[in-house]
Amino acid sequence: MVATSWAARLKAGLARTRDVLNTPVSELLLRRKIDEALYEELETALVQADCGVAASRDLVLQLRKRKAEDGEALKGALKDAVTELLSPLERRLEVEKAKPFVIMIAGVNGSGKTTSIGKLARWLQLQGKSVLLAAGDTFRAAAREQLVAWGARNAVPVIAQDSGDPGAVVFDALAAARARNIDVVIADTAGRLPTQLHLMEEIKKVKRVAAKALEGAPHEVLLVLDANTGQNSLAQVKAFDAALGLTGLILTKLDGTAKGGVVCAIAHARSKDSKEKPLSLLFVGVGEGIDDLRPFAAREFAEALVG
Repeated sequence: MVATSWAARLKAGLARTRDVLNTPVSELLLRRKIDEALYEELETALVQADCGVAASRDLVLQLRKRKAEDGEALKGALKDAVTELLSPLERRLEVEKAKPFVIMIAGVNGSGKTTSIGKLARWLQLQGKSVLLAAGDTFRAAAREQLVAWGARNAVPVIAQDSGDPGAVVFDALAAARARNIDVVIADTAGRLPTQLHLMEEIKKVKRVAAKALEGAPHEVLLVLDANTGQNSLAQVKAFDAALGLTGLILTKLDGTAKGGVVCAIAHARSKDSKEKPLSLLFVGVGEGIDDLRPFAAREFAEALVG
């Protein structure tokens, strides 16, 4: 029941992106002949859905190789090609490797970082895990208050300070987690732009503090991306990865954008032929509800994207 309702929410969330693709894809079903003009039209639609030029070109190349005979077959082939492209992004979050398992969350201001932490805490609770939140965004009082509110909503403890050093907050949170036998610690950090070098240094320090407080921590370093930023997401991934050594991504706000195809661009940029290391897309968000963040599944996403 949950899987069905999530699939429906994901499809609804990707409606604006799917609308960009719908005109050429729908026309495929009406045409008997698969010709070059049709392929070019489809490639343009993929670019407009923010799949990126390189990924769009390669997807259409895959379609040409499959030599579909009609529109219905070509639509199915597109779903298969998107699934194949996105499959390397798929990875399950496994938090049993350490206790407490430490997840550090980064992102630019407005990406949905703090909200994603609250939703991730909820998802972990549904998996039977105890969670503690560290309010490491000490630059913005509203962020701390927002995280405390999410903690109250989920009935999970939040370690926070009125001001001060974010590294100290994370250090205290890890000590509290060990004392309380908590399964997972999720550490918030201050939102920052990749160009704010002094703040990027600050977040590196937070990571070092976590490592000193607990061997092997943080076990996951996740970047929250706002789907509305489209191709700019690629630059964010590169910059934060260089600074922190990211282990994965969370993509939010897919329900408010026509740029959901950016997942294809991210996958292509980190493909086996790229010099960039692969990164997992662990979760996607499609709404404001507490349950609107769920693990990324390539086939499910392709079905919702293409329709």
